[in-house]
Amino acid sequence: MTQRRRVQLPIQQAIKGRGAASQTPARFAERAAIAMDDGWGTLAEEIAEDLAHRPTTRIHPREARSIMSFNSSPDIVFDRSVNPYQGCEHACVYCFARPTHSYLDHSPGLDFETEIYAKVNAAEKLRETLRKPGYQVAPIALGVNTDGWQPIERELRISRSLLEVCLETEHPVQIITKSSTLLRDLDVLTALADRQLVSVMISVTTLDNALSAKLEPRAAAPHTRLKNIRALRDAGVPVGMLVAPVIPMINDHELEHMLEAGHAAGALAANHILLRLPHELTDIWREWLHLHYPERAAHAMSLLQQSRGGKDYDSDFKQRMRGTGPFADLITQRVRKTKQRLGFAGMPALDVSRFHPPAAVGDQGNLF
Repeated sequence: MTQRRRVQLPIQQAIKGRGAASQTPARFAERAAIAMDDGWGTLAEEIAEDLAHRPTTRIHPREARSIMSFNSSPDIVFDRSVNPYQGCEHACVYCFARPTHSYLDHSPGLDFETEIYAKVNAAEKLRETLRKPGYQVAPIALGVNTDGWQPIERELRISRSLLEVCLETEHPVQIITKSSTLLRDLDVLTALADRQLVSVMISVTTLDNALSAKLEPRAAAPHTRLKNIRALRDAGVPVGMLVAPVIPMINDHELEHMLEAGHAAGALAANHILLRLPHELTDIWREWLHLHYPERAAHAMSLLQQSRGGKDYDSDFKQRMRGTGPFADLITQRVRKTKQRLGFAGMPALDVSRFHPPAAVGDQGNLF
C-alpha cells in the first residue's frame, strides 16, 4: 500500500483542545517532509491555516476481523484484551498507544486524536471468540490501548455492547478508563459486580486542572474522576486507581496527594506506571515539553533517561512499567509507603467459574 506523504510542521504553538501540536511522521511512512520558510514570509500563515483544519475529529466505522488480542508479557496482569476503538479523542499527549496509529498510515500525533476508528461489529466478534471450542476463560481487559468510553461511545455504545456480552456469558472483565461516560453503563456494571465479574481502574494523572488541560485536554477533569471512583464504589462496583503516567518534573510531586485523594474517594487499590515513550511518542512528548515547560524540559528528560538506562525508553518488560535507577526506585518507595499508610483494602478476585458460551445466533436470552 502506498504511504501518504507526511508533513512535519515546526514547533509553533499548542493547539487548544489537543494534546499533540503537529503531525509527527509515522515510522512506516515512505516519505516525510519538513515545512521550511522559503523566504516569502508565508510559512506562518500556511501553518495557521493547516492547523485550523486538522483538529476536526473524524469517526471511521470499521468491521473488525477479530476483536480479542492475547499477550504473554509477564509484567501485565491480564493475558487478553479487547479494544473497541483505535485512536482516542481524549488527546492525552503521553498515551503509549499513539504509535499504533502508524499501522493505519496515520500520524501518531494529531491523527491519533482526530482519526478515530470504531469497531462497530465488536460485540458480534466477541461472541464468535467466546463460542469457539476450547476457549479458556480468563478476565478480559477492556479499553487498554485506547479508552473504551471516549466521547464517541456516548453515541455508538460499542463498549456497552461488549459489557452486555460479558454479562450474557458471565465472563469476567477488567476496565481501565478515565471517562465519566462509564457511569451511563452503571446498570450493566452493577449486574456484573453482583456476580463478581467486573473491576474498574480509574486513571488519575494529576489533581491540577490546569495541568490536566494541557496533558489530556479532552478527558474528564481530575475532580470528576474522583467523583467517578466514589460513584462506582457506592454502587458496589470494585474500583481502584491507576496513577499513570508518573512524569518527572511534571506530576511526580503530587504522588502522595493523588493516592490520598483516591483512597478518600473509595478506591480499593492503587498502582502506578512511569512515563513510557515508545517509538514516535518520544518526539511528541519532547515537543509538548518544549511548548509548555521549556524551562523544565532538559531536567525532565534527564530524570526519565536515568530511569530508562540512559535512553528515552527501554521496552524490556522487566522494567518498562516502573523503570530502574535512583529516581524510579524513589517513586516506587513513595507509592509503596503511602499505600501502606493509607491501608488500601485491595481488589476482590473475579469469578471465572460462571462462564458459559454465548447462546446461538438469534437467541441471546435475557441480560437482566
